[in-house]
Parts: sequence; structure tokens; C-alpha cells
Amino acid sequence: MPTCYSAPKTHPAFPHFFKDLKDPRRTVKGNHLYPLEEILFLSISAVISGADSWTSISLFGRSKLDWLRKWYPYPHRTPSHDVLGRVFSALDPEVFNRCFISWVDSIAQLTSGEVIAVDGKTICRSADKTAGKSAFHVVSAFASTNGLCLGQVAVDSKSNEITAIPQLLELLALKGIHPTNPILRVVS
Repeated sequence: MPTCYSAPKTHPAFPHFFKDLKDPRRTVKGNHLYPLEEILFLSISAVISGADSWTSISLFGRSKLDWLRKWYPYPHRTPSHDVLGRVFSALDPEVFNRCFISWVDSIAQLTSGEVIAVDGKTICRSADKTAGKSAFHVVSAFASTNGLCLGQVAVDSKSNEITAIPQLLELLALKGIHPTNPILRVVS
């Protein structure tokens, strides 16, 4: 039995912030069922809700389809974990990062005098010794009061987190932060 869809109430800000992110799929022939905007909205909503893998994002989509349809039509339901993984692996990570940070910046208000924790981490199981690839390192900025990760920057494989921190701070354009990392006092 076909489902009747009411007009979704897409918030105009969400697509606006991701307009520079190009769909990496071949879109001319219309051979994909899931618009990039729907994939992004599903994935970000799921991760905010605690999803931490493509499978858990896909499960979130199936279980919250009625809620998702309040914002986007999802006429073909939600994509599988395979589709999500393929689409995200083909996206330009720097453009996605800029779009995501500008969207977060538009919806999050930092508390006056809030501490922004900046720290580097190694992503577990990201090394591939057989392929000669070392582990993947990122530097993150975390708004402690709001409990929100404001952004991440990958650390160049031939460098360390000290060189990535200024990039992260510039990307976030934070004013008046209180660095928790002692190195930041020297770098910033």
C-alpha cells in the first residue's frame, strides 16, 4: 500500500550550509535513489543520536523513518549501510568539514567564557601495516559546556598535532577561547 507523504518541513538552513558539497555520484542519469541531502541529514541525525557505524546509521534510519519524513520525503526509505559508506568515502572531506562546521556554528551558541578542549587522538585500527599506512591522527575541538565537537582536522602523516592546531583554530574562527592544551598557549 503506497504511503502518502505530506510536504516535508525541511529547515532552509540545512541545505544552505551543504550547498558547496558536490554529490560524488553520477547524477546525470538519475541512477541513485537517495538524494545527497537526505543521506547527510540521516547520517548527521543518527550520529548526534549516538550512532557510530554505517550499520547503526542505517538502523537508525529504519527505526526513525517517520521522524525523518517530517524533514525530507525519503520516498525510497533510507539507504543501506553499504550505500552510506560508499557515498561518504567519495565525498571531499575538506569541503564536508567546512560545511559541517559552518552548520554547527549556525545552530550552536557557545556559552560566554566556555572552555574549548583541543586534543589530538589516534583513530583505533586505522593503521594498515600490510599496505604500509600508519595510523590516522586527528585534532578535535570540543565545547565542554555544550558537549559538542566543534570540528576536527587530520594531522599530516609527516607532522604532529602542533601543526594541525592552528589550522583547526583558523577553521573554527574561535574568539576568546580558553585553551586546555598547554601547547595552545604557545601556538595561538
